[in-house]
Amino acid sequence: MTTLTLYGRTYCSLCTVMREQLAVLAPEKGFTISWVDVDDDDALEQKYGELVPVLERGDGVEICHYHLDLAALDECLAKIR
Repeated sequence: MTTLTLYGRTYCSLCTVMREQLAVLAPEKGFTISWVDVDDDDALEQKYGELVPVLERGDGVEICHYHLDLAALDECLAKIR
């Protein structure tokens, strides 16, 4: 099963929305989510800054940020399979 990484912040409302959307889609689309709070790591906080939430493939390629892009997610999952 494919694991996607969601970088965000606990207090970020956009992060919460994307996290909830992905939780609903994950079983249907066959992926799991790894949540990473960028505030727990100085390098990640510096890398992502205000871009969060950022959804990435396992190899670090960005799928989308700020809002869930379903077309980009579907395209990414199609390439992985």
